[in-house]
Formats: sequence, C-alpha cells, structure tokens
Amino acid sequence: MKEDNFKLPKEIRLAKFAGFCYGVKRAVETVKKLKSENPERNICVLGELIHNAQVIEELDALGIESVSVLPDKGEGICVVRSHGESPEVFEQIKNAGFEVYDLTCPDVKKVQQKAVELATAGYYVVIVGKAEHPEVVAIKANALQYSENVIVAATVDELEPYFNDLKSHKNIGVVVQTTQMISTLNEIVQYLTPIAKELRVVNTICQSTAMRQAEAKELAKDSDLMIVVGSKKSANTTHLAEILKEITQTIHIETDVELVEYKDLIEKANKISVTAGASTPQNVIDKVIEKLK
Repeated sequence: MKEDNFKLPKEIRLAKFAGFCYGVKRAVETVKKLKSENPERNICVLGELIHNAQVIEELDALGIESVSVLPDKGEGICVVRSHGESPEVFEQIKNAGFEVYDLTCPDVKKVQQKAVELATAGYYVVIVGKAEHPEVVAIKANALQYSENVIVAATVDELEPYFNDLKSHKNIGVVVQTTQMISTLNEIVQYLTPIAKELRVVNTICQSTAMRQAEAKELAKDSDLMIVVGSKKSANTTHLAEILKEITQTIHIETDVELVEYKDLIEKANKISVTAGASTPQNVIDKVIEKLK
C-alpha cells in the first residue's frame, strides 16, 4: 500500500481542565437552587450570568431572566453574577427594591480587595485587563473609591499615555483580571519596572485559568489540531485560543454545529485535542467529542 493512501486512525483527546470552573459551576447551581426554593418570587440576574448562550437559554426557560438594565422599581431577588459589580450598583439594586444575592466569584473578590489595598496604601494602581470587561469595570470602581490614580491596560501601548503620571508617582501597584494571560502581565511588568521606584505586583490570575492554559499548551505541542469550545464573548476562552494558535493549528467554536466549517482541517489532522473555556457546559463539550468520533 502506498504511504500516501494510508491514513492513521484519529486520536482524539479531551483536556482534563475543560469546562466549568468552580466560580461558574457555583453560580449556575446556586441560581437554579434559588429558583427551585423560591418558585413564586421574581429572580433576575444583572447581565448574563455566564458567557454561554445555551446556559442563558436554559435559565430563561426556568424563569430566571437576564436583565441588561436595572429597572427603577422592582421586586424579588436580583443576582450579582460572578464578574462582580461596583459598590454603586449594589446600592442601586437595593434602592430599586430588590433583595441582593451576591455571586461574585471568590477569585474576583480577591482582585477587588487587592486593588483596594494598593489604592489605600497610596500606590498608582494598574489593572491588567480589558477595560470594557464587566469584571475589570467592577475592580476599577472598587479601587476608585480610595484613589483617583487607577488605570486599566491590556497592552503596553495602552499604558503609554500615562507614562509621565506613572513615573512621577513612583510607587506602582499591579493586579490582573482573573482570566488574563501571564504573557500579558509579564509584558506590562517589564514596561513598568524601569519607571517605578517601587513596583508591587499581585498575580491575581485565578488558578483554574492558569492550569487550563498550561495543560492546553502541553497538549498543543503534540497535536495537529486544537479545538477550543466556548463563547466568543468569553475572555478566558478567547485568550485560550490566542495562546494555542501560537503553538499549533487552532479553531475556536461555540458548538458542535460549527465543526462542519472545518471539515478539511479535521480530516487532515491525526492528533486532535479538545479544550474548553470556564463557561462551557459539559453537554456542549460532549457533543463536540461525539461528532468528532
């Protein structure tokens, strides 16, 4: 048989650290329990509980509404999602007449607390992350209660306009969005080191994110194709895909339906590894594996 006509059997591997992290699992299970224990009460979530369309649809079917704008007057329970909110928003929820149920992820709470500590101690606070991400918006809002010297940057270019302020302030403190890449933190720390007289860096990337990224990188080194499953709106999922694209051929899909778009790539690959973001449900991952097989 000619070598060209011989096709090796597909090897399909699923990452151990794929799918719901502790914070997301806790949020989804708690909200469902809240509704089952309070079937007659109005239960809403301010924003999408997690970045996953399938989960949001499931919660909606249970009568748990996602609201993008807080009403002036309301009743029942309003859930603060795992990304957290500013102290001002917590007050707005109470003033509107809702009972607040805080589901801010413990890892996110830790970043908020560290940012507040740095601001209180007189450091110029740099939050490494995407300025528009709800987690980062909440971290910044908490720190701004104690200092006006709080900025957000996801790249060195975004820090450039603050060069003179940072240099004159001398003491700089850094915290990180929980789902950021370690390489992004390293680049910003490298930029700040010669500027600061004192630089205090608190690596607040959550352990789940770090382990997920490290495992996926090892799988990518020995794979012809990496498949990342999860929402395109999810920060940790898009970061995961960005990291892996630098190592091997990588595709980012939300569900198994999209696999048909990459039929040629899949057919050519002998070793395929699958990983998923922290807000991707297990049943979505299972469907991808089933379709690949």
